[in-house]
Amino acid sequence: MASENADMTLLPGVFIIFLTVIFGGNTVAIKLALTGMGPLTTAGLRFALAAAAIAGWALLTGRCFRIQPGQAFQLLILSIAFTGQLCLFYLGLERTYASRGVLISNLLPFFVLFLSHLFIPGERITWKKMGGITLGFTGVAFMFTGAKGFSGSLHTGDPIILAAVMVWSCNVVYTKRIINAYSPFHLVLYPMIFSVPVFLSTGFLWDGRMIFNMNLTVVGAYIYQSLICAAFGFVAWSTMLKRYGAATLHSFVFIMPITGVVCSGLLLNEPITPNLIVAMGFIAAGLLMIHLSPKKPTFTFPLGPGAVK
Repeated sequence: MASENADMTLLPGVFIIFLTVIFGGNTVAIKLALTGMGPLTTAGLRFALAAAAIAGWALLTGRCFRIQPGQAFQLLILSIAFTGQLCLFYLGLERTYASRGVLISNLLPFFVLFLSHLFIPGERITWKKMGGITLGFTGVAFMFTGAKGFSGSLHTGDPIILAAVMVWSCNVVYTKRIINAYSPFHLVLYPMIFSVPVFLSTGFLWDGRMIFNMNLTVVGAYIYQSLICAAFGFVAWSTMLKRYGAATLHSFVFIMPITGVVCSGLLLNEPITPNLIVAMGFIAAGLLMIHLSPKKPTFTFPLGPGAVK
């Protein structure tokens, strides 16, 4: 219950901001890794290392890996959706700017609201949430406007990332329906394990060259995605979630798109246009409106672009 959660103080608040900055920069790290590895190879190697790290943490802390009868099929559904959404996201990000990928991927909460309204009892769209949805979609629409017009501003990877977000949102809603029967790390670890051989085998067939320019930047970006964002991020976020509740943590999520866009400009020299800034503002405002003092906390772990909620 939300009332059982500890009160937020300064240091935990700063740490949660730190986590949201880490998650916000993950798309930039993926983009940097793609300068030396194929997209599907990058995903496979990322989740291989992340799964190993999370499994090691679970062993050290005495977590139970066993699942109940009948849960294998549910985990298979989650794993297929997880692999599909990440496959689309990595392929799409290869074909567009990281800043655009960040903003499109932050449509996830808005799609989840629509689907939750339809499929989860008690998850209703209020007028406040509808206002947040309107702001979010207005922001992305604004990003696609410009001197060249809508079609000229639509990068090849943008609709692929949008498709990834749609699959991702379905995965989130399904997870919310079954979450109470699982330990949270089950819903992160097992889809990762499933995805690794799929990513690496399709990377061998699709990527052409799986690894072609392994330098310090690529290695650093790979470690950031795998150990800092996926592994450390999972442990830290789930720990803070248990202590303070989703209602508190969600009030910080608007930081993620801001971080992603700023890092894209600073680290990738991507153009930060006025349209992009306005779009970022709309999306951040929409996220803030939706997540400000939500009534019902839920488990969420922002796995960068690939998430389990």
